Amino acid sequence: MASIINDINGEIFGGSKKTSSSVLEDNVYPQFTSQPGLAPLSPYLNFDPSYLPATQPEFIFPEGAVKQRGRFELAFSQIGAACIIGAGVGGANGFYKGLKATTLAGQTGKLRRTQLINHVMKHGSSLANTLGVVSVMYSGFGVLLSWVRGTDDSLNTLAAASATGMLFKSTAGLRKCALGGGVGLGIASLYCLWNSRESFSQFRHHSMNPASK
Repeated sequence: MASIINDINGEIFGGSKKTSSSVLEDNVYPQFTSQPGLAPLSPYLNFDPSYLPATQPEFIFPEGAVKQRGRFELAFSQIGAACIIGAGVGGANGFYKGLKATTLAGQTGKLRRTQLINHVMKHGSSLANTLGVVSVMYSGFGVLLSWVRGTDDSLNTLAAASATGMLFKSTAGLRKCALGGGVGLGIASLYCLWNSRESFSQFRHHSMNPASK
């Protein structure tokens, strides 16, 4: 009986000094540790994070879906970027031509400001429209080729760019049509070479060092 009273007194006035709230927390929120000997994790976690895999996918994809954006998803950003770039470059070109024209005409004040705005809007909207149409054509051909061939590779990029150049210049005659296709093919070839630079560097490294194969 005396030992029991001593234990109670020790818990109240010293010893472990556990209050009723701490005892309740120990019972309701058990202490979890990822490994023995480490500091306990948060009592609000009801699982051990050590059981989680080291890496998790950043996005949730449907079963069987390709874990990257396709041409259809990229088309929206490409068209928007083309319009914005065209508006910026065309506006800058219009501003330069407007300054030159108003200076030669001797215009000042509100008249010159109005003419500058007209030049910026005219050239900016024209180039934005042109690049936007080209981007829509290229994206359409790319999506169509990817759907028909069932794959998305550099061949689709080359074919889509060539078809875009030919269609864009189709109303200017056969010569301009072929020239437009050649320009599109050249730009697409440079783009594909830039994207495949790592593969070419690895191939060059293996060809120069046969022992590394």
